[in-house]
Parts: sequence; structure tokens; C-alpha cells
Amino acid sequence: MVTFNSQQVIKKLLNALPARSQDIIVQRYGLGAEPRKQTLENIGRQYNITRERVRQIENHSIKNICKSGVFGETSSVFDELQTSIKSLGGVVTEKELANALANQTLNQNNLHFLLVLGEPFIKECGDLEFETRWSINPELSKNIILVLKNIHKNFTGDILMDENKLIALFNQRLNKTRQDIESNDEIIRKWLTLSKVIGKNPFGEWGRATSQNIKIRGIRSYAYLVVRRNGSPMHFTEVAKMIQEHFNKKAHIATCHNELIKDPRFVLVGRGLYALSEWGYSQGIVRDVIKNILEREGPLTVEQIVEKVLKERYVKENTVKVNLQNSDLFQKTPVGLYTLC
Repeated sequence: MVTFNSQQVIKKLLNALPARSQDIIVQRYGLGAEPRKQTLENIGRQYNITRERVRQIENHSIKNICKSGVFGETSSVFDELQTSIKSLGGVVTEKELANALANQTLNQNNLHFLLVLGEPFIKECGDLEFETRWSINPELSKNIILVLKNIHKNFTGDILMDENKLIALFNQRLNKTRQDIESNDEIIRKWLTLSKVIGKNPFGEWGRATSQNIKIRGIRSYAYLVVRRNGSPMHFTEVAKMIQEHFNKKAHIATCHNELIKDPRFVLVGRGLYALSEWGYSQGIVRDVIKNILEREGPLTVEQIVEKVLKERYVKENTVKVNLQNSDLFQKTPVGLYTLC
């Protein structure tokens, strides 16, 4: 938060303008009691002038304020704003900067107008890839955007990346771009939020903003993130419990179980236990798993088959041996190895 009274500063600066110009600036930037910014069209209708004329008066008024004696008397205000932006990384989204500088909308509008007046402050409008942002170093801003564009290429589909790994990647790319930039993990986290292409889920994992693992929709996606974070198979009742715990979302046990059954990202590996198919588990009952193993590996001993099945299913050894007795699928060779019929 800033230490100066922004309303008093604005009042002094506006005194350098005639009444109509003051009113137009107040309305355009929401500096009055009603902190709502007005459009050029709305203001033009009030004064019966064109929107272009309103724009001319606005630009002329800003120039006059900057030429006034009172503007020079407020240099400490602009120094403090510059220090604030620097502490936020030198390049910061407009929304984050507003929240960092003030709580109330009116004060945020006041500070926004001061940024418009100040020479060190550069506003870059947002687009499909990046948020609207303020910077005090155009070269730094350009380099950060280039790094983010490069990083975007690492994310396709539903790929997720741990935040620490992403920060390390960003830092590596940034150093290659410009060696004298000072940064730390917290600053890089702020720079990452400049991107509209990537986003972060509640577990601190990053992916494409449109991915179901970032823009989470439905129990299946919550369940996927929970099991993935756990790193090992989970019972569906535990999955439902963890969804409630981590996301504060009510997940009925039966509903959760049904969603796990229908989603190909999950594999039933034991009684009520589900793993992720991306971990190498395959769909099917124990005999199907044995069949897949023999197709892949060729003839194996009972012990080898049991060992490999237990890596994919949480079952008893005897369950594997019983399934091997299915003579329609498996046969035992003269040397004691099992193979497919």
C-alpha cells in the first residue's frame, strides 16, 4: 500500500485545469465520489461534443498537468510508485498492481491516473496471450514476454508441470535472454501470471489455462488431480474424502466411484483401488493383464508372471496362479514356462 493520500494529490493536480477539463478527467478515470469510469461517448453526450473531441481534451489536460508547477512538487509520489512496481518485479499485471497499491476502487483509480501521468510508467494492453500490464523497464518487459512465449510451447493438451520445475525453466530461459536481470522465485511467480495461456491449479501445478487439470470441471478432474498428487493407487472412498479436503467440494462416494469407472484415465487395480493409466497400468481383469504381459514378454515362469502382475494389480499371488489355470488362454510348456495358447 502507498503511504501518501492519493485523493489529496489528485485534487492538487486537477487544480491546474479549468473546470470542464477537470470534470472530463474525473469522469474518464473515475476520480469522483462515484468511482465509475465513463466512456468517451457518454462524456461527449453530456457536453454535446464528439468522442474525438473528448479524447483531445483528455490528452491536452494530461499534458497541462505534467507541465504545471504542482506536478514537479509531487515527484516523491512518483518515486514511491516506481519503487512499488520495482518490488513487484518491474513488470506486473494491472490487476495485481492495483490490489498491491490500494484496497478501495476510488484509491485504485487515483493511482491509475498517477501512473498515466508519470513518465517512467508504461502500460501495455493485453491480448489473447497476455494480461494488461504496467512496467518501468520496456526492455525487461519485452524479454519476459519472449520467455513466456517460449514456455507456452512446453504445454500441450493436459500436460502439467510442477511449479518449482517451471520456475527453474523460466529462470534458465531468462538468463539466456538477458544475463543482468535480477529475479527470485516469488518475482518469477508474478511474471508467470502475465500469461493468459497457462495457469495454476490448487496443487501448484501449471498447465494450459484451458486444460481440465487447470480449469477444473467435475468430479473426474478433481479425482485425477487427487490420485496424481498421491502418487499411488487410492480407494475410491479415500478419493472422495480428499476431494472434499483439498477442494472443499462435496463428493458423494457412489458418484465418485461411478466417475472413476467411466474415465479411461483410471484403472481398477484392486478391490476399489484405482491407479492412473499414465503410470503404466492397463485396463482389464487379472487374466487380461497376464495375457498382455505374455504378449509383450513371451514365455515366463510362474514367479515372473506373479511379479509382473503385482506391479499392475493389488491382488493375492494365488489369484494370479488360479488365472493361469485357464487352459483356453494359457498353456504350460515342457520346460515349465507359461505362454499363450
